[in-house]
This record gives sequence, C-alpha cells and structure tokens, in this order.
Amino acid sequence: MLPIVVIAGRPNVGKSTLFNRLAGRRAALVADTPGVTRDNKEAEALLRGRRVQLVDTAGLEEAPPESLAGRMRATAAGAVGRADLVLFVVDARAGLTPTDAHFAAWLRRQGRPVLLVVNKAEGRGGAAAALEAYALGLGEPVAVSAEHGEGLADLMAEIADHLPPEAEAPEEEDASEVLKLAIVGRPNAGKSTLLNRLLGEERMITGPEPGLTRDAVAVRLHDAEGEIELVDTAGLRKRARVERGLEQMSTGAAIGALKMAEVVVLAVDATAGLSEQDLQIARLIEREGRACVLALTKWDLPPDRNAARKAVIERLEDSLPQMRGIGLVLLSGLTGQGVERLLPAVRRAHAVWNTRVSTSALNRWFEQALARHPTPLADGRRIKLRYITQAKARPPTFVAFGTRVSRLPDEYQRYLVNSLREAFDLPGAPIRLQLRDSENPYAAKR
Repeated sequence: MLPIVVIAGRPNVGKSTLFNRLAGRRAALVADTPGVTRDNKEAEALLRGRRVQLVDTAGLEEAPPESLAGRMRATAAGAVGRADLVLFVVDARAGLTPTDAHFAAWLRRQGRPVLLVVNKAEGRGGAAAALEAYALGLGEPVAVSAEHGEGLADLMAEIADHLPPEAEAPEEEDASEVLKLAIVGRPNAGKSTLLNRLLGEERMITGPEPGLTRDAVAVRLHDAEGEIELVDTAGLRKRARVERGLEQMSTGAAIGALKMAEVVVLAVDATAGLSEQDLQIARLIEREGRACVLALTKWDLPPDRNAARKAVIERLEDSLPQMRGIGLVLLSGLTGQGVERLLPAVRRAHAVWNTRVSTSALNRWFEQALARHPTPLADGRRIKLRYITQAKARPPTFVAFGTRVSRLPDEYQRYLVNSLREAFDLPGAPIRLQLRDSENPYAAKR
C-alpha cells in the first residue's frame, strides 16, 4: 500500500489546484467556484522519490449531517481517518478564518500527522501573510502558490520528510491485468449508490439531488478474479441541456472515463425505463468499441417488475440491434439486491470483448454463411468474398477480403455480423467488420 496523503481545508482555498500540481497532471476539475469537489479524488504521485496516493477532498464546512455540505464533510473526514499525512490548506489572501481555526482544532484531535500549507501566497506579501498561520498550532506553515507553481519543491520535500519510513516494495501488479470499468448513465440513475455498495463503504456522496457527482472518481476493488479499477462519473444529459463551464467539464470527464474503460456499466433507472438519452449513451459506448453491461438500478421500486423488465428488453431489441445479447443485471444499490451478479456479468462481457477466433474456424463459418446467403449482385456481377481473418480483439475486429467489396450492402454486412455473433458466442460485444479489396493477379498483365 502506498502512503496516503490527504489534502483538506475549507472550500475554495485551492485544494484541487494543489492536488493537480502535486499529481503532475489535471486529475481533478478546477473552477473559480466554491464546492466544485464533492467526492474524494485519488491519484498516484511521485514526490522527492516517494510514490504516494494523493487524495483531494471536499471543503470542510460546519453543517447538519443530512445536508449536502454535511455529507461532503463526512466523506472528507473518512479520508482523513485513513491518512498517513494530512495537508491542511488555508488561504493567504483571505487570512485565517474561524472555520480554519475550528477544523485545525478538529485535526489535532484526529491523531494524524498534519502539515500546514498556506496557499495563494504569491510574492513577499504572501510569505508575510503565511506567518499568521502559526496561530493554528499546527507547526511551521509551508507557503505555496499552487496556481503559479511557487514553493512546490519545498512542499514536496516536507511531505517526503513527514511520511512514515518506506516499506519494502511489493511486487508491482501487471497493469494489463487490472480490469478498467466505468459506470455511466443519466443524472440520478443510482451510479454512486451502486459504487458505494460494491465497495462496502460510503465513499461517494449520494442523495435525492441529481448531479451530485461532478468529476470522474476512480477507486480500486477486488473480486474473485483480480483487481478492478472502477470509475464513477457525472450524469450525462442531452447535449443541448448541458450548461457551459463546470457541467461541460464534468461531461467531458465522464466521456473521457468511458473512452479509457474496457467495460462500461450503463446504469438505467428502472422506475424511468430505457429513455432515448440512455440509448444515445449506449450507442456512444458501441461506437467507442467498449464492452457493455446494462444495470437496471433501483429494482426495489417498480410496482410491476415483469412489465418493467419486458419493456426494457423490447426497447433494446428494437433500438440496439448492434449490441444484441447485452448483459442485463437487475439490482438495487440501496438494498444490495442483485448487486452480487454485476461483477460476474462484467467479467463475462470482458471475456467476450477479448475473444479471438482461429482463422480455420472463422473461414469454415465464412463458407457456410456465404452458402446459406450468397452475396448480392452489383452491376450484374456478383460481389465476391474470398476469405476472412480476425485483425484484433478488444473489440473483436474482422477483415473480409474480396472483389468489389465496397458495393456490399449494409444489410448483408449486418447479416455477417449477426451470424458471427451467433456462431462464436459473442453476446453484446461491439463487433467490427472491415472490408478490403484483394488484389487481382491479372490486373497488371492487362
């Protein structure tokens, strides 16, 4: 396990900007708005030769536990509870506030090592303002400007000095063996509740308010077959409804997570059914060539479950023929019903997505498929398909060679894809069929 360095402080003191600077990349959303970060965001970083797990947290505020601010504070407190070092960030421009003093006292009671960081301390004025932070009783403050990159070298050195002694490094896990999984869907489809249930802890903020998750948040979990990197994402709305600024960045982060995933769980609210927006997200998953599992969430709520299930299956068959046989899991993240079936379905979809078919078996099927339904004519001459091979997996991609193949109708290509899916047991996987004109050996002589 890497040492955990948690960045904490009240809202809008620059925690996410500092997180990105230390991580060396734009890992967290940053905007000039308090409360952008709601869930804990994690990233690995190399600081003065020490590899650490950085955790960005929501702003610490005094609020009732049931309120959004109270739930955000609870997730931040959970991160502090497992930290090897806490970076408590205050704002040099704003000066110390009663909230800073309150949470500094709270941190002293947690029994965790704390390093006081005074952010936005540009130039001489900022360094002088940093001296005021001694009053918090957290030791010597480190003055930085995360926005301008000032003081970061000193901060990294201090972090390395405050970490526990380095343990003997375990064998590194092969990154190719970690299954990359993303959960996507419309706002309020139950994505974060599902992730919390899979983890067995309240890692993500949940509630009745739509759009609680703003950034793509990655966590690690294990099942019987190995490690999974799971990313929860912000809800995807229709493009016309997406507001510029923060929501646009959240949508971009969600789509980016989808593109980086191997398997995507599309969360659909069972009480609302499969909407056109859900279908658009599914088509995006198919276009990106990702394996997909459909999770019908909130399955404890529909009054007529048989009717709800039948309606979804019929809509899938009518609107998503290119994902025929997609895995469907009925579950409730709130009660836990059916959640144990999700990861096995993800593993099955991943296995299909990785399928390779031998060339001999492929061409035996090809001959039979052409015999059952011969290719059509083009300008009075039959389109000739000669042989087929698999170019790659992830997703299964096949290349058919022949003459005048550019004239092959879409309907016949769909016939070949559906026949491939049935013959080699490839349910739900996006299948790519590419066509190539083979060279005519007599063309040069003519």
